[in-house]
Amino acid sequence: MSLIKNLKLLRGGLLSPRRVRKTAEVSAALEFLEKNRAIAALIFIATVAAIVLISSVGVGTADLPVLPNQLAAVRIVASTPFSYESNVKTEQAREQFRNQVPPVYKLDFSPLQQFEKNLRELVAQLEKLEHDYPNPAQRDARQKALEKIVDDFNAGGLYRTSVDDVAGLLSISEAKARFNIIENGLATLHEIYNEGVHNSSLASAQPGAITVFQIIKGNGEIAQRPVQSLDEALTFLRINLAAEGISREATLALFRIFENGVTPNLVYDPAATGQLQEKALKSLKKVIVSVVRGQTIIEPGITVTPEQYEMLVAQRRFLLASGNVELNEDLQLFGRVLLVLAMVWASVIYIRIEDRETLQSNGRLALLALVVIINLTLVRLTYSLSGLPYFIEHDTTASILPYTVPTAFAPIIVAILIDAGSGIFMALLVSIFASVIYGNRLDLLVLTFLASMVAIFSCRGLRKRSRVVRAAGLGGLVVALFVLLIGVVNHPSPWWSIVPAQMAAGLGTGLFTGVAIVGLLPVLEGLFKRTTDITLLELSDFNHPLLRLLQMEAPGTYHHSLIVAQLAENAANAIDANPLLARVCAQFHDIGKIGKPEYFSENQRNGFNPHETNNPSLSALIIKSHVKDGVDMALKHKMPKPVIDVIQQHHGTTLLRYFFERAKHETRGPFGSVTPFSSQEKAHPPRRGDTIYPLHSKVSEVTYRYDGPKPQFKESAIIMLADGVEAASRSLRKVTPQHLSELIEQIFRERIADGQLDESPLTFEEITKIKSSFNFTMLNMLHSRVAYPPGEGKPEPRSQTS
Repeated sequence: MSLIKNLKLLRGGLLSPRRVRKTAEVSAALEFLEKNRAIAALIFIATVAAIVLISSVGVGTADLPVLPNQLAAVRIVASTPFSYESNVKTEQAREQFRNQVPPVYKLDFSPLQQFEKNLRELVAQLEKLEHDYPNPAQRDARQKALEKIVDDFNAGGLYRTSVDDVAGLLSISEAKARFNIIENGLATLHEIYNEGVHNSSLASAQPGAITVFQIIKGNGEIAQRPVQSLDEALTFLRINLAAEGISREATLALFRIFENGVTPNLVYDPAATGQLQEKALKSLKKVIVSVVRGQTIIEPGITVTPEQYEMLVAQRRFLLASGNVELNEDLQLFGRVLLVLAMVWASVIYIRIEDRETLQSNGRLALLALVVIINLTLVRLTYSLSGLPYFIEHDTTASILPYTVPTAFAPIIVAILIDAGSGIFMALLVSIFASVIYGNRLDLLVLTFLASMVAIFSCRGLRKRSRVVRAAGLGGLVVALFVLLIGVVNHPSPWWSIVPAQMAAGLGTGLFTGVAIVGLLPVLEGLFKRTTDITLLELSDFNHPLLRLLQMEAPGTYHHSLIVAQLAENAANAIDANPLLARVCAQFHDIGKIGKPEYFSENQRNGFNPHETNNPSLSALIIKSHVKDGVDMALKHKMPKPVIDVIQQHHGTTLLRYFFERAKHETRGPFGSVTPFSSQEKAHPPRRGDTIYPLHSKVSEVTYRYDGPKPQFKESAIIMLADGVEAASRSLRKVTPQHLSELIEQIFRERIADGQLDESPLTFEEITKIKSSFNFTMLNMLHSRVAYPPGEGKPEPRSQTS
């Protein structure tokens, strides 16, 4: 190494202040909290206790929003005895009492007055007829004149008098006798009208009963008296006319004329009737209803009547005023504890079957418990609002509250941070307890679970934060649509008075939930060391400070990282791993080379290799240090845990074979003599499993192996293999499918034989798929170009690789 290079190395090492390198090692306390099973048991117990408290304490069906004329979803019973003044029953009693008060009528004499006027005109016309046609020879003219007189009479009051009837009246030859008969008939009509004539529709239902009406007298007093019917009035008229001593034919003709003047003259007087009813209602007292403890107020599946609704509101007011809030008999604490235990234990079984990694991580369990408890707390808060005085007085507004419950909050977060399966189970759990809190409402359970499922489905392959809001908004849209369908079916009253508000509440809650999740995701990612695809996509930006620095300081390493990223992404796709995680981690896996880029062959230019003047152990130390330097840089830039893990694991505990072999070669003495072992090496002979080299070597293999750990997850193992394949492919003189396949097979065989994949979850089937993916990708990257014809005086160029 040149003097300048040595001075630079000295300045960066011995003469510079010692820099404390950050490490990714987990403290013993954090390791205890993450893995200890007692902590997991405490999380389980705390979760059960929190859910029991949230869903039980202070929860009763008395505060459930119920609307009149709506199908009830729950059974509500009186939790304490109370009494109240029932306006509904009082109004019913008033209506019943009002119906018992007989209506008031007044006598109408206008038909009689009109008939009397027309009859006197008729008599005058008849006298004039006799005067104008005294001669019997004028019979025809007299007949025509008589017909005209009769027609005029009938037209005056829509009467039905015939010419024969009038002729019968003229048969009474004496004018004075005729006048007396007419006057007696009118007097009879006056007597009938003064008595009153009622229509048959107002008569009593019992035949032969005397019908009594309340009649207003002339002085304004109201008196009850019997009133004759129309048939009775006509009979009375016939009897009085028959007593006049005239012939039968004349009597019948006279009756048919006077019959036109008899009509019902009772007219209903609403004002007088109302005054009489109000006077009678003053003595009626309000109805007091007494309710005993355990009495059923609302029955499920039955339309809520106004009486039931009033009783429910009265109970709420009584409980609010007295502060005597008791649990419903159906919501016993012991039963609720059993329900919570069953649901949480079912969650544990599901996680054990589908996601054992989550069950073994207290951090993940704490995340699940926290989001579920927060979600149920939000449900409980919305339920508690229904007990406020405003919502008690405005039950229509209170009916909106069940649709403002953000039940998709926990499912979406769990689906994003863990997986969709756990999110679906959380959706079921939250929906069940939300329906229990709201009085075992099955419709609410189905509705909220469906909305959460739609939101989880929309979160698949999430790459943008805006899609979180869209997913939650789609869940709210599902709530709105089903509220519309349910509202139209279950609301006999005009559904548009409340359903639009419920729809708006469901949609608005979905959008608000999405916005809240977007704001909370970064906090939960940092707190529980979770990494979402959204964060990974943001890290994949080539303008990230670390990638820009890598591109400027170590362009060869930058190009190498891009190729490894492409290999890893395609291989992860082939085995259904996370391709985005593999690509992002591969882009950052060698950032530790930024500090000393010239010590790595991909960055060496002008043929200078600083390792040629270094001893092998120092070179190995410098090469190995890029892992620790990379972890240090990643921690300073607050990189996600998976990226840091890949930086640590992408070399595993592999051997730096070049420097190891070089070190063995340099330990030989002259003429092949061997440097003897030290006393310490003699005291600690090799153990079973250690690599044993010939006696001519005293080189410790540990010095030339990376510190590890070995890859712990699929993406990390893929990146290790891709890193080795990409580096080895640079040594190929000629790229052919056979040579490349042999190289890939050799790299995989060495890694497997060296035990580097022992701690990763890769299967042999997946390893085979990774080989095929590497082979395909590398062949397309290292394809040969066609040789161009040589120019004049120039040698023919050979085929090159791109």
